[in-house]
Amino acid sequence: MLGRRAGHGCQSDHSLIVLPFKEEILMRRILCALLLGIALTSNVGCLLPIYSGEPSHRAQQLIFTSEDLRTILMEWERFWFLDQPSHMSPQRVHGGVI
Repeated sequence: MLGRRAGHGCQSDHSLIVLPFKEEILMRRILCALLLGIALTSNVGCLLPIYSGEPSHRAQQLIFTSEDLRTILMEWERFWFLDQPSHMSPQRVHGGVI
């Protein structure tokens, strides 16, 4: 008979396992939540900065970002056919003064 001792009847080995108290589990959760809160609030700004710390590389990244933002307006106008000349015309014209 595995798991039983002679003379103890139907008593199982589950009574031999020591489980942590509920207070200990609660304290661990509170401590983990507190540590996570401190770790998240102690950081100023973003964990991973969007731009490089090197000035020359950061300037290049800022130029690229501003160019990307500038092209958004051009894409918006092209999508709504606001750029001239109209793309719907049968004659393809340059649009500039020739």
